[in-house]
Amino acid sequence: MTQQKNFNPLELWKDFYNQSESYWSNVLDEKIKEEYFSEWMGKVLETNLLFKKMLDETTESYLTQVNIPTRNDLSNIASLIINVDSKLDNLEELIEETSTNQVNQVELKREMARVKNDIKSLDSKLDEIFTLLNEKSNTGNAKKTAEKQQNK
Repeated sequence: MTQQKNFNPLELWKDFYNQSESYWSNVLDEKIKEEYFSEWMGKVLETNLLFKKMLDETTESYLTQVNIPTRNDLSNIASLIINVDSKLDNLEELIEETSTNQVNQVELKREMARVKNDIKSLDSKLDEIFTLLNEKSNTGNAKKTAEKQQNK
């Protein structure tokens, strides 16, 4: 029996691919190492950047004409919202401090009223003491005057 070799198109394609890939890999490596390739790649990048800039400007112009916010508009609004939020937080803190101070002021007014009542009470007690002292001194003076008159 003779051995027959089967025809396999996939194997043939794989061999062709490997050979051509090896050849083109070497050719492209040599070309990439040359200076004019770098210059050409730089020009391609510059062209792409110019195209991107033109596309961005055109898009922004279009969005402005149809009255749709651009990315910059949205980022500006976001920063404004953040600023408003921080100011709101500051106002909330101020309101809380003010309400705490108002509560303290109410307590302070109550305490002041108590102090006034205590001072009035002390004042009336001092008046009583002065009255008693005056009576006692008047009584003592009257006794001394009476004794002096009796001694004469």
